[in-house]
Amino acid sequence: MTAESLHASATGLLTAWRPDSGADASLREAILAFLGSAPRGCLREHVPGHITASAVVFSDDGREVLLTLHPRVGRWIQLGGHCEPGDDTVAAAALREATEESGIPGLRLEPDLYGAQAHPITCSLGAPTRHLDLLFRITAPPGAVPVRSVESADLRWWPIDGLPADADVLIR
Repeated sequence: MTAESLHASATGLLTAWRPDSGADASLREAILAFLGSAPRGCLREHVPGHITASAVVFSDDGREVLLTLHPRVGRWIQLGGHCEPGDDTVAAAALREATEESGIPGLRLEPDLYGAQAHPITCSLGAPTRHLDLLFRITAPPGAVPVRSVESADLRWWPIDGLPADADVLIR
């Protein structure tokens, strides 16, 4: 991983993304402006905020989504996390995170940006920061059974039309 390859990846994804809503278009422009001023903004070490790689994992038939009960956040959210050494692109980081956190081999990533979100959070740095999530749609193979990792208080499939009330996940 290099800060440059991740930065180029994030910038390229956001530049190509054509969001449907005005709010998403504003978020796109804000994240692009952030990247323009933060050459190392894809790395966890960038304390004011950093790009994170998120995965909205759908079942093979698209009727369910896999969510984790995040121990620090205390809500059901999509899988994902920080870019790490070995991740050349944000998409590669999202696929790695989804595989690690779900325990499911053979996940299929759609390479285009699925969406973006911004979250104030105190992450592993121990200081308040902002996660600028770049989200990817990932599909699990038929019959996939998730295996909870140490990064999750719980992990389960939820029907698209029956998500928990406090879920914070983008479904399109």
